[in-house]
Amino acid sequence: MRKILSLFWVLAFLAISTHAQDLKPITWKDIPSWKYLNRGGFDVSPDGQWVAYTIVQLEGDGKLHVQKIGDEESKKSYDIGGVTGQQVVFSKDSKWIAFKEAPKFAEKEKNKKSKGKPLSDKLHLVKLGTDEKKTWEKVSTFSFNNEGSSYLAINLPKDGNGDAKGSDLLIYNLNTEKALTLGNVLEFSFNKPGTYLAYTVDAANKSGNGIYLFNLATNSTQVLDNDKASYKSLNWTEKGDAFAALKMVEDKKYKSDQGKVIGVKNLSSPQLTIYDPAKDSTGFDQDYTISPNRRPMWSEDLTRLFYGIHPLELAKKEEAKKELDKDSVARAESEAMKKIIADTSIHSIKDLQKAIAKLDTTKAAPKKNDADKPDMTIWHWNDSRLQSRQQVMENMDKNYSFWAMYDVAAKKHIALQDSSMKDLSILPKEHYAVGSDMQQYELDINLNGQNYRDFYLVNLKTGEKTTLFKNFYLPSYSSYPRPSPNGTKLNYGYDGNYYIYDIASGEEKNLTGSLPVTFVNEDDDHNVKKPLESFLGWSSDSKYVFISDGWDIWQIPVEDGKEQAINLTQDGRTESIRYQYRFRLDPEEKGFDLSQPQYIRMYGEWTKKSGIAKINPAKKNGLAAGTEKLIWEDAYIAGLQKADKAPIYIYTKERFNEPTQYYVTDASLSEGKQITENAPDFDKYSWSAGTRLVDYVSDKGVKLQGTLFLPAGYEEGKKYPTMIYYYEKLSQTRHNWSDPSFSGTGWNPNVYTSNGFAVFIPDIVYTMDDPGMSAVWCVIPGVKAAIETGVIDENNIGIHGHSWGGYQTAFLITQTNMFKAAAAGAPLTNMISMYDLIYWNSGGGNMSIFEASQGRFTGGPWENWDSYERNSPVYHVKNVTTPLLMLHNDKDGAVDFTQGIEYYSALRRLKKPVVLVQYKGENHGLGKPENRKDYAVRMMEFFNHHLKGEKAPDWLSKGINKLDLDEHLEERAF
Repeated sequence: MRKILSLFWVLAFLAISTHAQDLKPITWKDIPSWKYLNRGGFDVSPDGQWVAYTIVQLEGDGKLHVQKIGDEESKKSYDIGGVTGQQVVFSKDSKWIAFKEAPKFAEKEKNKKSKGKPLSDKLHLVKLGTDEKKTWEKVSTFSFNNEGSSYLAINLPKDGNGDAKGSDLLIYNLNTEKALTLGNVLEFSFNKPGTYLAYTVDAANKSGNGIYLFNLATNSTQVLDNDKASYKSLNWTEKGDAFAALKMVEDKKYKSDQGKVIGVKNLSSPQLTIYDPAKDSTGFDQDYTISPNRRPMWSEDLTRLFYGIHPLELAKKEEAKKELDKDSVARAESEAMKKIIADTSIHSIKDLQKAIAKLDTTKAAPKKNDADKPDMTIWHWNDSRLQSRQQVMENMDKNYSFWAMYDVAAKKHIALQDSSMKDLSILPKEHYAVGSDMQQYELDINLNGQNYRDFYLVNLKTGEKTTLFKNFYLPSYSSYPRPSPNGTKLNYGYDGNYYIYDIASGEEKNLTGSLPVTFVNEDDDHNVKKPLESFLGWSSDSKYVFISDGWDIWQIPVEDGKEQAINLTQDGRTESIRYQYRFRLDPEEKGFDLSQPQYIRMYGEWTKKSGIAKINPAKKNGLAAGTEKLIWEDAYIAGLQKADKAPIYIYTKERFNEPTQYYVTDASLSEGKQITENAPDFDKYSWSAGTRLVDYVSDKGVKLQGTLFLPAGYEEGKKYPTMIYYYEKLSQTRHNWSDPSFSGTGWNPNVYTSNGFAVFIPDIVYTMDDPGMSAVWCVIPGVKAAIETGVIDENNIGIHGHSWGGYQTAFLITQTNMFKAAAAGAPLTNMISMYDLIYWNSGGGNMSIFEASQGRFTGGPWENWDSYERNSPVYHVKNVTTPLLMLHNDKDGAVDFTQGIEYYSALRRLKKPVVLVQYKGENHGLGKPENRKDYAVRMMEFFNHHLKGEKAPDWLSKGINKLDLDEHLEERAF
């Protein structure tokens, strides 16, 4: 018997070995056809019985897989074309699934080359558990009637619809299979119960334009309002018992249409409110109009309508005429006044007043036309926002609107904000709003990055505004005021603590000051004061808040009484487990439901394990202290979701060398069963043999870790060429799967490990005023510790980073010669010149980034010259001996192209080995597929040459002349 078993294991080992030998490294040529699961295309039916997910590829067509959980034979697959984005929807009764099919990838590519008309999508409707499928051509959008699950609305756009903006809307009855077509529909929306369809019509010549209500039970339509106007912005209440909309009427005197607000309630016998500020101007500033850029909404009690207003702008001709008239009048008055003054018959004030009253300025001479205006910009030192930022924000500024309110019973308009308070958030239940304004601080914020606001409270019954805070410091997002679900209290943070403010009484309470732990984020090494750990939310009854201390989650009562704050998770700090966040399983919830278990994501700070814990309800109030650890693995666990109407739970699991898969289970999260087949070609290729954690201490004495990813086919005792990659802290990515792809930076760790490289990712923490030296103090000791594992060939180490990581790369090679080759993508290279440049993607200046964000400098270069110079790669360029491949694009809107040119030119002047790759028109990362492919291949060729000894391609060894570039690119195309 033993001999038989021994033979069995020998044969099994040989089979595994043979299979391993058959596997091949994945190459860049394999990536266009690599099939992977699109996470945005996964869904579970409301009853938890069915799942749907999509498998797509970069250059090919995708498939939708629909399967009944636990029933392999029920699995069906459907073509969804060359997908760039998709829409897959289950009906609420779990009987149907609808999804779109895009044109085939080959069709799209052919159409792109021929510059043909945009291709249209198809819509498929499938009855679950059957082979029944119905298809509609040329579909734009679609929607089931929510909870009703009896109708499917399909938008069917027409070609050449004249000046009509609307198109056909097909209303398909899922039970009778009969359809009704509504013409010229611009917008449509079902209420939550699925009993009514509200829609607007936009027809040719505005004939029949209006807002309509379709009763699905009676198949009857009511015309709620008709006019030669545009109707838009349908917005149902959460319950679906009323909706609001806008009616926009053209007025040629003005640039934008004049707005009116429509409110509809009592749906069985619709009650219509139309607020027209032109007719009812009580309290309405006639220099304003209702804005089309903010969706109107009802208050929860259906007594008030909320909407946006913005200033009226005269049309150009009218504006010019008005200004001309003003000028003409002024001139005529001036000439007439001269005559009056010269009139000797005027002896008193009364004589002068009579003479002025007789002035006739209607015959004033027209003003001469101005010369053509120059195309220019004026940059002023007092501008609170740079002109470049104003240009980026121009459309948003033009479309900005202020919140206003109409009290239906009182027939009264109330403006809730104006230019003195630019931001306003309406709180739950619509009793109050919180406004904020930064205008007084905006210039300084843009200069030094230290964020301040003034906050206000607005009473939504009266519109009265009161000051809440002046000069309120916001070191992080956690400090912002957040309302309770009942809208009566605010939670916010300052000076290292969290507080509660009772709006009605005006009382403030410190929630965390007396607790035995700090809530300051001590790991945040930016130049801000006392940034706070995360605020996780309110209880749905507004009695508790839940706040993280960085390790554990605390339940803190907001009312004074006998209850004390409770550490719910208890062992986070002692066991080095971070309880990071709560999974929100009910998308309609208003906070922690204390009657239900709460599921929390866990992460092991030093083990890199992850999982899910459960906190159970307490017997009396709140939640019970202590957790049940339901899943805790050496894997990346995330993505927990629950079926809407069943106790079916689904989570995701992955490892660095195992693709993301979805698992189904019950509330215990035990014995999860895999229900997806991600990466169907996974077994064809060789992947990393696993990962190791490397502990080390920085040169500043900080305990750190790095993750070492073993190469495919790893053999103990053998050393491998190694890539070092970094971007601040990344060791937590130990178990993250990366689908082979052409990224915008050229980097993909799975492709490199598949091709025989080890990959090491060390953590970097920062010392103020030394961002570059911090990389030296962290990366080099980390690499030395990784070399001690015996995996890394110390003579063949390459480094790569992009953006901030590109900066670390450009700097590291000026401080050490331990790396044999380096690739830096979009690197900052001169911290002094970079400080004064513009972040063109946002239009803002870099100085605030340098002083309060990633730069980690205290002050500008003139205050801290030695630090800026000490940490600038370009000032140490003479020390470089490492061959460098740089990627920098001429339209980089984050790190100016001149940064790359500065460093390249300095290296070239010193005859250092450097190649700069520039892709014309590209931004901070590569966007065009052809550019992504090209750079990914070149970067690996670069490292293959320097770390593996492969022959250097001509572009690397000799360069390519401009006249030969087209031929060179044609030869390399794949």
